[in-house]
Amino acid sequence: MTERERTASGRTWSAPGRVNLIGEHTDYNDGFVLPIAIPLAVTCRGARHADELLRVRSRQRPAEPVRLAAAALAAERERVPGWARYPLGVLAEFGRRSHPIAGLDLEFDGAVPAGAGLSSSAALCCATAVAVRDLCAPDTGDRELIDIARAAENDYVGAPTGILDHAASILCTAGHALFLDVRAFRSAETGGFEQIPFDLAAAGLRLLVIDTGQTHEHAGGGYADRRAECAAAAAALGVGSLRDIGSIGELSALTDPVLYRRAHHVVSENDRVRSFAGLLRDGKDPRAIGPLLNEGHASLRDDFAVSTDVLDAAVATAQETGAHGARMVGGGFGGSIIALVDTAEAERIAAAVRQRLADLGFRSRTFEAVAAAGAGRAG
Repeated sequence: MTERERTASGRTWSAPGRVNLIGEHTDYNDGFVLPIAIPLAVTCRGARHADELLRVRSRQRPAEPVRLAAAALAAERERVPGWARYPLGVLAEFGRRSHPIAGLDLEFDGAVPAGAGLSSSAALCCATAVAVRDLCAPDTGDRELIDIARAAENDYVGAPTGILDHAASILCTAGHALFLDVRAFRSAETGGFEQIPFDLAAAGLRLLVIDTGQTHEHAGGGYADRRAECAAAAAALGVGSLRDIGSIGELSALTDPVLYRRAHHVVSENDRVRSFAGLLRDGKDPRAIGPLLNEGHASLRDDFAVSTDVLDAAVATAQETGAHGARMVGGGFGGSIIALVDTAEAERIAAAVRQRLADLGFRSRTFEAVAAAGAGRAG
């Protein structure tokens, strides 16, 4: 039996990408986030076999299969193609936690666009994690699974992400937004999150995701710089993390203007997450969340400095052509925007944004974000 035939005889798991409704760069500051899973996913076809080899391949990277012994995961890391470091990082983390992971064939197929700010890398890690759990470590709980996926990106890939993307991919449920209190979630064995109904269609609304075509990469320096600046701001304020700051007024002790702006974003963004979640819980007209999206983008642009001219142009066009609110989504430095629009106006607004991006030399794509289910068995 060939490797491909052996994998084809196995089972399939999937993990979705995510759209973060509000709460950017708050997760690694122990704050609040509010993502939904999207109906775009990475699938993993997996099977166990008797030898000690790990075999991973991707339909998107057919020329870059990887085959190595489990014992060589650490030593061979530098020769592993970039895409494969994500699933192999998950395997390495399972192994580090004393779970047996030798003798696996894994084949991936991805529908989450890479570099679009929709968490394709976390979807790849989480698809691997749920597959390996079911195949090799069935007693692994969701919290450990999220931590395994995060550790894979942080330690094996070298991308300093928080847990937002992995928690969303694992925990989200269809028709709901996930309100996640990162500090509470990480410090307790239960709780720390809430599923809040999220149904825009019932209110005659759509949430558009527009991938600008300007890609980004979490392992790049800008994201790591922001984490370091937040840590420096917290240290200057004498707190463990910026989550401990209860109001903007407490930031007056920061004399460094850059650290002040970074902290200002995090503190105000936590407030926006709580306000957004409150509007949904209270059953308010979802159009009321539009101003929070606009405020969030201005904060990411001016205080956190992670937007780009391309993202700004896309957001401004959406706002000017009738969106109730719009903002960049994801870590920044490229990627996608989201726009809250009336259903009847969706195509017109999307077309205007696409044309603006085309004028700037970017080929964009648009889809609707509907709250989808999290990771699990797919076949």
